[in-house]
Amino acid sequence: MRNALDPAELNAAIENVHRAGMPGLFAEVRDGDQVWRGAAGVADVATGRPVTADMRHRVGSITKTFTAAAVLQQVESGQIGLDLPIGRYLPRLVPGERGDVITVRMLINHTSGLAEYLPYAYPSLKAFPAVADTGPQSLDDSRFTRFHATELIEMGVTAPAVGAPGGTPGVYSNTNYLLLVQLLEQVTGTTAERYITRNVIERSGLRDTELPAGPYVNGPHSQLYEAWFGMIDPPRDYSVYDMSWVGPSASLISTVADLNRFYGMLLAGEVVSPSSLAQMQRTVPVISQEGKTIDYGLGLHPMEGPGQGTFWGHGGTVWGGGALAMTRADGQRQMAVAVNLQRWNRLDSSGKPQPHPIDDALAALYRVAMYG
Repeated sequence: MRNALDPAELNAAIENVHRAGMPGLFAEVRDGDQVWRGAAGVADVATGRPVTADMRHRVGSITKTFTAAAVLQQVESGQIGLDLPIGRYLPRLVPGERGDVITVRMLINHTSGLAEYLPYAYPSLKAFPAVADTGPQSLDDSRFTRFHATELIEMGVTAPAVGAPGGTPGVYSNTNYLLLVQLLEQVTGTTAERYITRNVIERSGLRDTELPAGPYVNGPHSQLYEAWFGMIDPPRDYSVYDMSWVGPSASLISTVADLNRFYGMLLAGEVVSPSSLAQMQRTVPVISQEGKTIDYGLGLHPMEGPGQGTFWGHGGTVWGGGALAMTRADGQRQMAVAVNLQRWNRLDSSGKPQPHPIDDALAALYRVAMYG
C-alpha cells in the first residue's frame, strides 16, 4: 500500500521536531481506518511533565474555519448574502463607502483591505510587521485584559487600509473575522459562541472542543511558551490568557482528534452543503501574517506536495501555541499537529527571522504525515 501510515517513520519525525528545539508537540494522523497518535517532549519545562496526544490545546486561527462554516450555514438559510455589502448588516461598524463595497465574501477570504487591529491593541507591537522594532511587553500587560470586539474592530477599520476592497493579493486580517462574528450575532440573535457551539461544534460531534469563556484551558493541556523572536528568553508561559483579544476568530480550544473529525466531516459536506464547500474552496492569493503569499478560500487554504493530492485545512497560532490541521480532498488522509512554542526564530542583523532547525523538522513531519 503506497502512502500507508508508517508508525515508526511518524514516531521518528515527531521526535526530530522535539530534538530540534520544540519543548513538546503531539499529533494524530489518519489514513482511512488507520490511526496513529504520537507525542514527543514535555508539556511543562519546569516539571518535565510529558505531552500526550489527547491534550486540549489552543488552536488559534483554525477557529476561522468554524466561524466561516457558521456564516455559510446562514448564507444557506438566506439570512446572509455572501456577495452583499457588510454595510447592509453592520452600518455602524463599517460606515460610509467601504461599508457599501466590502462584501461578506471579502471578509471571509481577507480581500476587504481592512487592516489588522493587533498592532493597535498591543502598543509594543505597533511597528509590526517590522518585527525587529516590536517588543513583547504588552503581551504580559494584556494577559487579563478584557477587550471589547467593537473597540478592536474600530481600530482595524480606522487604521490605514491595506488594499482596495476585492483587490488581490488580499491581506490576512483578524479584523475581518471579528466583523463576521458581529454579523453572526446580528442575524442569529444569539452570541456567536453559542451559535458556533450548537451548529458547528456539536453538529460535528466534537466532545473536547470549546470556545472558552475565561482565561484557562480546562482539562489536560500543555503550557504554551512564547519566545517572540528571541526577545523572551527563556520563553514565557502564556497558557493562562484572556482570549477576548481574538474572540471567536481564533480562541478555540480543541484536540488533534477533534480537529481531524471536524475537517473530515466538513470536506464530506456534513457541516455545510456541498455547494457551500465549493465556495469555501474557491481561492484567491492572500498575504499571510508571516508575509508569504498563500492561496486562501473561505476559511480554508490548500496545501499540496508535488504529484500529491490537495489537502485542505487551516493553521493557527496564539501566544505560545500553534496547530495545523490538513485533510486530503477525498477525506481519506488527515493530519493534525499541535506545538507548545511559538516564534522560535531569532532575528538576523537585518531584522528578518533566521531559519531554525524546528522549521525543517516540522516540514518533514508534515510531509510524512500527509504523503507517507
